[in-house]
Amino acid sequence: MTASKGLAVTSAPAVLRVDDPRRRELEGEGWTVSARSWGARLAADRVDRQLLAALAGRGAALGTVRELHDDDAAAILELDAATASDYPGGIATSHTPLSVAQVVLTGRRRAFGVLGLGEKLLAMTFVDLDGALAEIDFTVVAAPWRGRGLATAVKAASVLALLVDGVRVVRTGGDADNEAIIRANAALGFVVDEQWVTLTAPMRGG
Repeated sequence: MTASKGLAVTSAPAVLRVDDPRRRELEGEGWTVSARSWGARLAADRVDRQLLAALAGRGAALGTVRELHDDDAAAILELDAATASDYPGGIATSHTPLSVAQVVLTGRRRAFGVLGLGEKLLAMTFVDLDGALAEIDFTVVAAPWRGRGLATAVKAASVLALLVDGVRVVRTGGDADNEAIIRANAALGFVVDEQWVTLTAPMRGG
């Protein structure tokens, strides 16, 4: 197969914006869409803080909603391991299990969670910061507690805390088939401004 405008000659999946002109070329060569994903933006001046506080408060019915710290490392690793295979989509939205080093939280990498009885972590979200920009790395809820608004609660709590600390824009993203997180982000006020496709190369005969 010939390379398409800068794409290396490879059979590895390609992640492109939906309007990238290279998409048509690859699809013309037999590549197919195997996953769809999106990115969304929430600007500080568009935030409804009262609404976010109410959404974060829903998590209080099931546990304590708060920022996570290094002392929570064991609970973080436990939830991460239990949910490692639950992320939908392809390489654009994949999640690499956390290492012990990645659980060390700093001013540039923060985490928020909902903790139940015995400080068991029911939900968590990790955020990477670069000045006034924050990017939500991932959000996950323990399987028995899904469908109760915990993803929305923990993301709402994280956004409120970040805004207090001077963050002006929060970004997030996910798989287009993950309806739960799409609804959660819409409730928080995120606006989708990017859409992506993952293209998979055609099978080649030997």
